[in-house]
Amino acid sequence: MLGGTVYISIIRILVSMAGTILLFSLMDEPRFGRVKTFVIYGISCLAILPLTGIWYTANRQSFIRLAPISLFTFISLISIFLSSTRIYLTLYKLAFTFYLMGFFVIGGIEISLIFFDGNVWADILARIVLVMIIAFGINKYLRDLLRGFGIYLEKELDQFSIIVLIISLFLGIIFVLSPYSEEEMKYRLLRITVNFFLVGTLQVMVFRLYLHIGRESEYRTENQMFQMNHRLLERQMEFLEESVESGRRIRHDARHHNMVIAEYARRRQIKELLEYLGQYERDTEEGTATILCENIAVNNILSAYTRKAKREQIKVLLDVEVEKECGIQDIDLVTVLSNAYENAIYGCVEARKQSPARECIINLLVKRKKNKLVIYCSNTCKMETSFKNGYPKPEFTGGIGVSSIVKTAKTYGGEPDFRNDEGVFIFRLIMNIPGK
Repeated sequence: MLGGTVYISIIRILVSMAGTILLFSLMDEPRFGRVKTFVIYGISCLAILPLTGIWYTANRQSFIRLAPISLFTFISLISIFLSSTRIYLTLYKLAFTFYLMGFFVIGGIEISLIFFDGNVWADILARIVLVMIIAFGINKYLRDLLRGFGIYLEKELDQFSIIVLIISLFLGIIFVLSPYSEEEMKYRLLRITVNFFLVGTLQVMVFRLYLHIGRESEYRTENQMFQMNHRLLERQMEFLEESVESGRRIRHDARHHNMVIAEYARRRQIKELLEYLGQYERDTEEGTATILCENIAVNNILSAYTRKAKREQIKVLLDVEVEKECGIQDIDLVTVLSNAYENAIYGCVEARKQSPARECIINLLVKRKKNKLVIYCSNTCKMETSFKNGYPKPEFTGGIGVSSIVKTAKTYGGEPDFRNDEGVFIFRLIMNIPGK
């Protein structure tokens, strides 16, 4: 639009590509290290510069009309390859970068036309200044927020909506970057302002919408954590009440036991007394609580849920080996195991409602393998299961548990796996043991 030699054109393209790559990189998570990423970008940009010079020399009008869109398409293809995020999230970030590119490209041209009589160097300098201002704003105020928004967007946005959103953004910016006819030149500022306002408003609306949705999802997760803690407290209270009741029963039985011993002693019935004491020892051993593992917290919570499962007439198979100090915090172990066990009991109960004749079984295994803790839990369940993003929906697990398991597992570099194997729900998790 401002003219200039082929060298000026190459400098403009170089500034635009460098600015676009910088802004996109501030918002994206690269697949490779920063140095390798920028080396690939640099080699690609240097490779295409001679082609832009040839194009500008051969057909200047088509270059002016198509260069911005072609430039961004080229950068987009490289960025998709270098990005580590999902394709539709990368495309959204590219669409936002496209909007920012249009801002500093058009802004540089308009500043040159309005204040410097179309000076090409003023255009180039204005682009550089605008890129630096935008990059500073993103890095200082928006970088973390945009990345958090990207996480929300990836979790909450369905593919159809993201496609419609991306197309809308791209079409809006393409319209902004389209060259003007002679008749339109006098209205260009109004046209540019209106288009940037409309596209920017769309960005802000989407940003605020999914930021709100994402935060609401986090609030739901926190609420589920509170409910999970409430259930854990209920299990602990049950365990405490049973312990108190057991203590009362022991004291009551001890009085009768002492009376019987005293009576045998008064009658000097030594043989009968010894038989009675032997029988009492055997009865005491049978009534002793089973020790499932050395870890007291895990032992207590598993004991409480095992009693609950047996009250529901569910067969339980346990193979638990957890050390007293295994390297994973007790609260995290209890969170994962209690939620897995609670969900397994819920799954068995629901399966029995669907088919009363089915035998319900829970199989829980917890083992340490070198520096890993392996957790495996399988249970009888309904034949059909609804999944979302690889995790069972809340209605299948009773509404609580999965999000707590996932959140805790990620703390130790673990990724839980859930699947329904023809009526047997299987949960698997491997967590890293810190410092091992």
